Amino acid sequence: MAFPEARSARWVLAICCATVIFDGYDLITFGAVVPSLLHYEPWHLNAAEIGRIGSLALVGMLIGALVVGTLTDLAGRRRIMLLCLVWFSVAMPLTGLAPDPLTFGILRFVTGLGLGGVVPTAIALTIEHAPPGRRQLYNAIMFSGYSAGGVLAALLALVALPVGGFRIMFFFGAAPLVLILPLAYWLLPESKAFLSAREVRTKRFESIRLLFTRRYLVATLLFWLMSLLGLLLVYGLNTWLPELMRRSGYSMASSLTFLLVFNVGAVIGVIGAAALADRVGERTVLVGAFVVAAGSVVLFAAHPSPVLLLILAAVAGFGANSQTLVNAFVGGYYPPAARATALGWALAVGRVGAILGPALGGLIVTAVQTGLLSPQWNFYAFAFPAILAAALVIAVPSVSATVKD
Repeated sequence: MAFPEARSARWVLAICCATVIFDGYDLITFGAVVPSLLHYEPWHLNAAEIGRIGSLALVGMLIGALVVGTLTDLAGRRRIMLLCLVWFSVAMPLTGLAPDPLTFGILRFVTGLGLGGVVPTAIALTIEHAPPGRRQLYNAIMFSGYSAGGVLAALLALVALPVGGFRIMFFFGAAPLVLILPLAYWLLPESKAFLSAREVRTKRFESIRLLFTRRYLVATLLFWLMSLLGLLLVYGLNTWLPELMRRSGYSMASSLTFLLVFNVGAVIGVIGAAALADRVGERTVLVGAFVVAAGSVVLFAAHPSPVLLLILAAVAGFGANSQTLVNAFVGGYYPPAARATALGWALAVGRVGAILGPALGGLIVTAVQTGLLSPQWNFYAFAFPAILAAALVIAVPSVSATVKD
């Protein structure tokens, strides 16, 4: 179906944002149910085991981002988005039916395969349809769906977990089949940048080769490391924040409230930062965001007043979700024919950080519980990656080296 360009851009933004909402919903759902899983007597899981289960979905996302990101530059953004949408919307409710931890972990991996392909495809579609000078803003609005999904998961957890247990949270994952898929099928267009790059796609591995040319190699490696650290922050904190706050003396409801505020801060802060990045440059804003993430997480360990703690949670949510700005930085750095491939590979490497984040949280919680580390390390462990990520942003070669659309 054909649309005027502005209307088409708005539909792309709305559909990609709605899809990414359920990517975020899946992540925050797992973090929200961690305390329930720890106390689910039939399975007898400990913190380290739950950390490993949480990482299985992220292994799936790594593979999905790597493979699907490349296929998107070959097969087209639209059909890949539809395929991934169906995939994770079927796999997630099946996870809620898992009879044992092994099946639960396998289905988390399968769900991750579909979710891993969503993000690079959605970013490529969004920035290719964004009006001139609005790339960061459109991408941030789209990717705010990720944190909005976290808000949705936290709110549903407050209401549904006490009534239906952890399984009911996964059943809601079937909603995109009814709410998003019909709209995406009829209204999601293919990107013009993809359609105009046919001559590159005839060389199957050209988009991958370009990432390693002398012009892009340094930036490619830096973006990979940056994404690894950024996703370690996002997934580590979203998975373990409720349990860390509970161990700091707060009730289950209060711990979920911190998770809610964390994601509200991410939505508001990242959109505002993206609008600023389009004006003053993404590099400056990104460095500031990662530094803010480190500072706010360190202050958690000082046990401030409840009001200040909520403010810090919101600020930490913005800073820890700086990966949204990194994604647009990556997407704008490469030519259209290799854009989704660059995003897919950066996010695939980033998924290593996403895998390490929940696992790191589980190991730190266990080390604190056994007395090997002081309780402050529950938070310090997530401050160091943020500082290192800020340094990597500074090291990326000048944008003048890129190829523009």
